[in-house]
Amino acid sequence: MSTDPLLQPYQLKHLTLRNRLMSTAHEPSYSEDGMPTERYRLYHTEKAKGGIALTMTAGSAVVSADSPAAFGNLYAYKDEIVPWLREMSDACHEHGSAIMMQITHLGRRTNWNHSDWLPVLAPSPVREPAHRAFPKEAEDWDLDRIVKDYADAAERMRAGGLDGIEIEAYGHFLDGFWSPATNQRTDDYNGSLDNRLRFTWRVLDAMRDRVGPDFLIGLRMVADEDWDKGLSREDGVEIARRLATCGKVDFLNLIRGHIDSDAALSDVIPIQGAPSAPHLDFCGEIREETKFPIFHAARISDVATARHAIAEGKLDMVGMTRPHIADPHIANKVAAGREADIRPCVGATYCLDRIYEGHEALCIHNPATGRERTIPHVIARSDGPAKKVVIVGAGPAGLEAARVAGERGHDVVLFEAADKPGGQIRLAARIPRRRELIGIVDWRAEQCVRLGVDMRFNTYAEAGDVLAENPDVVLIATGGLPNTEIVEGADLVVSSWDILSGDVKPGERVLIYDDNAAHQGLSAGEVIVQAGAQLEIVTPERFFAVDIGGLNHVAYARAFDRAGARITINKRVLAVRRAGNGLIAQIGSDYSERVEEREVDQVVVEHGTLPLDEVYVALKPESLNGGEMDYDALIAGRPQEVVRNPHGTYQLFRIGDAVASRNIHAAIYDAIRLVKDF
Repeated sequence: MSTDPLLQPYQLKHLTLRNRLMSTAHEPSYSEDGMPTERYRLYHTEKAKGGIALTMTAGSAVVSADSPAAFGNLYAYKDEIVPWLREMSDACHEHGSAIMMQITHLGRRTNWNHSDWLPVLAPSPVREPAHRAFPKEAEDWDLDRIVKDYADAAERMRAGGLDGIEIEAYGHFLDGFWSPATNQRTDDYNGSLDNRLRFTWRVLDAMRDRVGPDFLIGLRMVADEDWDKGLSREDGVEIARRLATCGKVDFLNLIRGHIDSDAALSDVIPIQGAPSAPHLDFCGEIREETKFPIFHAARISDVATARHAIAEGKLDMVGMTRPHIADPHIANKVAAGREADIRPCVGATYCLDRIYEGHEALCIHNPATGRERTIPHVIARSDGPAKKVVIVGAGPAGLEAARVAGERGHDVVLFEAADKPGGQIRLAARIPRRRELIGIVDWRAEQCVRLGVDMRFNTYAEAGDVLAENPDVVLIATGGLPNTEIVEGADLVVSSWDILSGDVKPGERVLIYDDNAAHQGLSAGEVIVQAGAQLEIVTPERFFAVDIGGLNHVAYARAFDRAGARITINKRVLAVRRAGNGLIAQIGSDYSERVEEREVDQVVVEHGTLPLDEVYVALKPESLNGGEMDYDALIAGRPQEVVRNPHGTYQLFRIGDAVASRNIHAAIYDAIRLVKDF
């Protein structure tokens, strides 16, 4: 038996959990019509295969029709969910993992203008800034109905073979009664703590009456809203104490903070640059006071911190939710003594930001997550002959291609013009707040060393260098160069790269023209305001930073607001000209002929990149496929078999920004879904 605290089993009532690692409830938005179909099932099954003890499904499966899905939520109020749950629970149990589901009435944390167009409901008509709906105050008949809906949903979860359920109680309907910020009622559901808990007891009693004493029920609850308007620590701890002693609840999953705005949510779900495990000690204090099973997750990103949480008695089960999105096999790797092989969560929070922007969850550097049907988490060795694979460029696309080709057993040579791998990630990671991004590079570089990839740095490879290796396959992953030619007078401007690299120092009065609306321009802006410069960001978008999700937006918005930066939307920089020792930027828009001018010291243009593709073009004529990619085969997961030149001696492909300006995830996804079939 291992002595590792993380690998010790945990007894939760009648359920034995095989270790102390769990994935807390979150909605990856993989559902179809509110049902956890194949994609949803495979996502959780992969974590079960990876050795996790408990996977908590659903970021709030909704119990009522007037709690419409906010981001792909499952429909716990429909009977047809039961067979889908049975398939998913059977699959997880087969691999030794327990599985539960979080259920909720979202309350004010949703919108009314879709699904059945029912009014949003809350304890009081207090609008939530994040979702913007004006809720109706729940009437007595609403409360009666929702109590029954919770009980019905619990019964469906039990029928679906789950090991238990968790009620969501932070920022949702149930805890809306607890908090002075959201409970302004004048009836017997407000006032004393007994009154504010009245609805909670009704729900728990109804659920217990329906599912009996053995089915596990817990709450993911806020124990301190950390807000002068909200639930105090004193009241929150008292609620936790009452729940722990009521005999109706089997565990508590603790949250600290409030989530009614992006800024507040970013303190509950911290991203890169925030302190590690900021609420862990708080949870340990509650565990000590209640002597009750306590779960928790909030930026516990690494195994060492998770181990500390268990060894020091701060938690009973430690949630590593985003880390399991990055690597669902954490437990198995810990058990096998392979912690160094764990793909790190770098805190980019690409996963959650995509959900909040209406997309599905994807890891910034594990394209297999959410694509388990077509992309393997563990790359199998090829059963064909070993190939000579030559890759030009050691950015994220090239590194991933080298890693996957190495795992397949091929002979891999990787050329890189710089003295280190990483490409544009090295620029992004120069900002101290985002330095964890370098983990994307370091992990792949270490895997390439393990696999024997021949990495040649300080080598600007040309066609002759590639051909000298007698390759069977050539991959061009040379990335791109900044495209600043979109304004008249482009010779007077600098790029985001110039600022991020430190090659150009910020001026005193700086204008950024951001016609990309992604991290690059905003990161340059953060460097500029940190240097003390006066900044204006001009963008033609009708929203600011449209490709940045809410959680990452907060860090930039804080930096710009503190510095008094000016944000101008719906405008384009048309031209830049000299004016004495400074510059004049002409600014227009798509909506009128009016032109404004700004006098500044420096203009920074961010408009993505253009492919650096000279070596690709030089190699096309002698390649078998002329550089052509069979997209149908790529999507279907079949090998590339295009032959345009029967006399060619190698296949040629380009990936990542060497094709077109995109992002880190796209570059890595390009690489793995192509190279896994070599």
